[in-house]
Amino acid sequence: MDSAQQLLRSQRDLLLNWTLDHPAPLLRWLRDAEVLSSAHYLSLLERSPSNAVAQALEMVCATEESSLEFLQVLREVQDYYCRDLQVWVERHCKDYVVSKPVPAPVKVKEKKPKGPIAKLFKGKNKRFTVTPEVKAKEELKPSRSVKLANVRVPISAHKTTLLKRTEQLKCYSEGEGVASNSASHIEIRYTDLFVTEDDDLVDSSQHEYFDLASRRARIYVHQACQRIRPCHLLGPQGTSGRPPKRVKVKGIAGIGKSVAVQRLVYEWAIGKNMREFTCIFDLRFRELNLIEDPLSLLELLGDRFRYLKEALPDLFTSPSSLLFVLDGLDEFKFPLDWNSPDKNIDVRSKVPVSKLMVALIKGNLLPEASVILTTRPATEAPKRFFQRCCVVLGFEEDQVKEYTNKFYKDRKVAEKVYDYILNNDNLFVLSFIPLYCYIICTAMAEFFASGNEDVGDSKSLELSPPRTVSEVYFCYLFTAVKHHALRGSAGRSTPRSEVLALAKQQLTNLGKLAYENLLRKKIMFDRADLENYGVTPADLQSTFLCHILQPLKEETVEMFSFFHLTVQEHLAALYCTINLFSQEEIIQALDFWCFGLRPPSSTASLLQNTHLNMDKQESLQMFTRFFMGMLRARLAGQLDGLVLSPMERGDGIPARLGFWFQDQFRGRNLKNQAALNLLHCLMEFHMKEATSIAAPEIKKLNLFKMKLSVVDCAA
Repeated sequence: MDSAQQLLRSQRDLLLNWTLDHPAPLLRWLRDAEVLSSAHYLSLLERSPSNAVAQALEMVCATEESSLEFLQVLREVQDYYCRDLQVWVERHCKDYVVSKPVPAPVKVKEKKPKGPIAKLFKGKNKRFTVTPEVKAKEELKPSRSVKLANVRVPISAHKTTLLKRTEQLKCYSEGEGVASNSASHIEIRYTDLFVTEDDDLVDSSQHEYFDLASRRARIYVHQACQRIRPCHLLGPQGTSGRPPKRVKVKGIAGIGKSVAVQRLVYEWAIGKNMREFTCIFDLRFRELNLIEDPLSLLELLGDRFRYLKEALPDLFTSPSSLLFVLDGLDEFKFPLDWNSPDKNIDVRSKVPVSKLMVALIKGNLLPEASVILTTRPATEAPKRFFQRCCVVLGFEEDQVKEYTNKFYKDRKVAEKVYDYILNNDNLFVLSFIPLYCYIICTAMAEFFASGNEDVGDSKSLELSPPRTVSEVYFCYLFTAVKHHALRGSAGRSTPRSEVLALAKQQLTNLGKLAYENLLRKKIMFDRADLENYGVTPADLQSTFLCHILQPLKEETVEMFSFFHLTVQEHLAALYCTINLFSQEEIIQALDFWCFGLRPPSSTASLLQNTHLNMDKQESLQMFTRFFMGMLRARLAGQLDGLVLSPMERGDGIPARLGFWFQDQFRGRNLKNQAALNLLHCLMEFHMKEATSIAAPEIKKLNLFKMKLSVVDCAA
């Protein structure tokens, strides 16, 4: 019999051909078997699939021991690959056995001296505990959940599909149709999040970003949190020792909820976590919005996962081995009636999709199945239906540093950017939100890149650093427009005004779409919506919009959205800034957005025929901050190219706004949060003329018992 080395070398081309389409399972299992080092594994992920497999084969063929281990791993991952490879494994690998290490010893707990009462009991059983090493190995043993022969092939296809869908972290600056950048692989870019148990002490009535900032500040003071890894969300609880069946994970937009469950699904699909489940179904509420007609759970899953359609009846015979991941309840457009009487619903009952989701979450449908739900804090999902409620708090300081190092391949650039974030209180507090951290890193790349020269408007960030949230977002937007939306038509030395002039119509159309729908609380758009605003989907990069192809109907359905709510808010603010032309219009707009005072008449088109639900007025707080920041940029000439003429009496605007702020603090009975938002607006405007007029009134503010974050104090 040939050695394992000889076998692999002689069959190299065949193995390469069978595994190059999707090498992820093979490479990951080789790393976990310590055949590949972590550093080598990550370097292989940066290569093309064929090069990655070729390099791995070359390495394992170096010794007989590593060749044997490779064959063992190949047996374990064969279900991810074609039938030809499985036949090859059956024919060649059975003769090669890897010697197993001696299992770690089982430790016996020392008996405590028995008291007089304990001695009355004559139990002779010894108590054993498994060492951590044994526990770790037990976790990787195949699950004992239902194993049905006729679902093996569909489940393998399901895992492969999920891996391809979840192994990349979306990098919006890269654009659609561009080959995935290696740095966006989930194994490379993913950074652990701070997830902890939820409590009832947080007031969710205020804007979510302020809510989280206040909560986080309190957490750092009391240090009363226990970190929960996403893969342990369904782990045994407290004294009961039972795993929860229904888990709610909440967190503000951009905090990383979707990425956390994406990582969870990826780990299951690659066979490394949650192995007690035979199948995981991941469903996104923004996609469920496309379902108008009643349907059954069987039909929903059959359409969503067509390769599982024939296997679903068999899977439902063991519901305890099924996990449903329901992502983004806050994006669901249909009303949810949590208090409706419980009805007898089974997997074949046809009901509206909203009732289907409520029944699944409440446990009226498939009560033995497990459910993980993600949502924003303001969206109602009563705690009484969940056995565990968690909150995602984003990054901590170490994770911000780790993320920055992963974002930039150049270590010197990463260090410069991290030091800059660390020394800027505003950016540092924002950076614990993963989305903000991504936006900051993207914006900084333009200025801290190695070899960057001061050309035209692209002067060094170290000489002109962004100090506010608005400035960071505008840096990000400008970078995106310059490098992606213009498809390379603008060179590095092109002045800012020329770049903005080239993109003027595109940004104006996007801004109008963003603003008018922000007032309506609309975040999802179909092709007709975009075309009504002069936006052509084919011309847009995913920096601005991402489309979702949803296989829930016979024909392909396209939906679009801004990739994040804050991007919609920022573009809306930019649109308003370039379409207000006088002091009076600005004051009318602020009265309307901040306090709901609709002007009796206005020459500004964006204040005419507007629809604003005053119950949701607080949701415009981030938008008003962005507006003040963009107004400052316009007065400083940074929006030249988007605006053709200077603002009427522009020199007097800072003082006029200073008096407006003074009037609000002096004459209005402001709620704490409204007052704090005005402070943030002043900070974003950042002009001495306005601040000096408003400051005397601000000193009289009563913020007693109000929890302030670092960014609040900076404002």
